[in-house]
Amino acid sequence: MSLHKDQELKEAVLNLPTKEKDKLLVRLINKDKMLLKQLHYELLEDESDLEDRIIDLKSNLESLFETNANKIKNIPVYSNYKGLSSTLRQASGMVNEHEKITKDKFSVVEARLLILEEAFDLYPSLFGPSALSPAFKLHKYVNGRIKNAVKLFDNLHEDLQFDLREQMEFVLNFAADHKLDYDL
Repeated sequence: MSLHKDQELKEAVLNLPTKEKDKLLVRLINKDKMLLKQLHYELLEDESDLEDRIIDLKSNLESLFETNANKIKNIPVYSNYKGLSSTLRQASGMVNEHEKITKDKFSVVEARLLILEEAFDLYPSLFGPSALSPAFKLHKYVNGRIKNAVKLFDNLHEDLQFDLREQMEFVLNFAADHKLDYDL
């Protein structure tokens, strides 16, 4: 049930003494870890902290690919498709969290392009034609990620697009060369 649907409860909460509202607010914030992270960012951090967060995100993404480089080979077999798919989903989750906390559009596009570049650079053989089901699932997932990156890129100001143009061109050229159909 939503507080907005129960007007009586909403009125009662708003009429609570300030001290009780504060206690209630702190209890509620502690129950939602994402809200806690968002509030920390919005209330306690500044522009330099955003730069640190972006550096940490890129470092964590690169570390994720380095760690999984021993597990995933550039050979089109079942386990490699599954492993790369799992890595891409984990990397995407890291970017999603960064986006929810910071709402910084440029770093989100940059990170999404970095993920695609890493995957294409390290595992080009996994993006060739294959009849394996995991290959189809990986390609479908990557097509969605490309489509999402293009949409986010197109929404950036042209000056910011200029800074990411090389990365975007690499991703789109790779997609075209490997017949990845991201215009689904």
